[in-house]
Amino acid sequence: MNFASDNAAGIAPEILAGIARANDGKVLAYGRDPWTKEIEGRLAEMFEREVAVFLVATGTAANAIAIAHLTPPWGAVLCHEDSHIATDECGAPEFFGGGIKLITMPGKAGKIAPSELRKALERDWAAPHHVTPSVLSVSQATEAGTIYRPRELCELAEMVRPHGIAIHMDGARLGNALARMNVSPADATWRAGVDVLSFGATKGGALACEAIIFFDPARARHMPERRKRAGHLVSKHRFVAAQLAAYCGDGLWLRLARHANDMADRLSARLYKAGVPPIWPVEANEVFVALPTHMDERLRSAGAIYGQWRTNGEDLGLARDTRLVRLVTSFATTAAEVDSFTAILDAGC
Repeated sequence: MNFASDNAAGIAPEILAGIARANDGKVLAYGRDPWTKEIEGRLAEMFEREVAVFLVATGTAANAIAIAHLTPPWGAVLCHEDSHIATDECGAPEFFGGGIKLITMPGKAGKIAPSELRKALERDWAAPHHVTPSVLSVSQATEAGTIYRPRELCELAEMVRPHGIAIHMDGARLGNALARMNVSPADATWRAGVDVLSFGATKGGALACEAIIFFDPARARHMPERRKRAGHLVSKHRFVAAQLAAYCGDGLWLRLARHANDMADRLSARLYKAGVPPIWPVEANEVFVALPTHMDERLRSAGAIYGQWRTNGEDLGLARDTRLVRLVTSFATTAAEVDSFTAILDAGC
C-alpha cells in the first residue's frame, strides 16, 4: 500500500525492454544516435509541429534549465505559491538562471487565479530597480492534482502576451492530464499558448528521462551549450532517448497514465464511501484528503505509506484533529492495493 509518490514505482516493462534493446552494439555518444533522432521525429508528430528537443535526466533539470533559457538574470518568473519550482527544487531555477527571482501567487486547488495574475502584472515593475517579469510557469497537472483546461491556459496566455512574457509548462504529469481531458498534446500546450514544455516521463514509468521541448525552435538558440554547461548532456544519450522512444511509442505513455488515473478514481470513490472525500477534484493521479488523526494512525500502523501535505496559503477549513495527506497512484498501482487501503478505513468507521 505505497501511495507516497509515482516515483516509488519501478520502470514500466516496455521501457525497460527498450533500454535493453538500446544496449546492443556501439553508437556515437552525446545524442548522435538513432534513438535520439527517432524520438525527435516522434515528438514533432505528437505535437503536430516542428520542435526542438533536449533530453535531460531529471524534472528539476528540465524545469530549471528551460526557465533559465527564457529568463535573463534580472528577470522574474511568475508561478503558483505551491508550484514545484517554488517549493521543491532547492533554488535550482534561481541557480541555473543566475539569480532570477520567483514571484509566487495564490490560487485555489493549485491553479494560478487570473485575478491574482492580473494584480501581479499591474505592479510597478519599473526598471532598473525592479526585476522584469519574463516567464509565467504553470504546472500540468498541478501540485493539487488538478488540471488546466486549454481555455484556462488561453486566458492566462492572453493576459501575459502583451507584456512579452513567455509561458513555461512543468509537464511532469502531462500524460495524466491529457488522459483525463482526452485532448491532443498540441491543444493542451502550444495551441493554448505554451512556449516551452518540460515533458515528464519519469513519473509516468521511465527510469530517468525528461525532455525540454521548444515549440519555436528559434527560441532554442544556444540551448545545446546551456544543457552541456549545466551538466545534463548525458554521454550515453541513447539510453535516455530509448526510454522516451518506448514511452511515447504506440501510445504507451497515455495507457500508463490512464491506469494511474483509474486507480486514483477507485481510491477516491472508496474514500467518499468511508466518509472522507477528497478536498480537491481528483483530475489526475493524486488524491488529497483530510484524514482524522485516528484514521491516519491506523493506516500507518497497518503499513500504508503516503505523505503528509502542506499548502502555503489556501484556507481549507480543516478540522483541528485532521491531517492533510497526499495519496499518489501510478502505472504500477493495483486494485488490490487500493482495496486493502480502504478496507482498513472501512473497518474503523
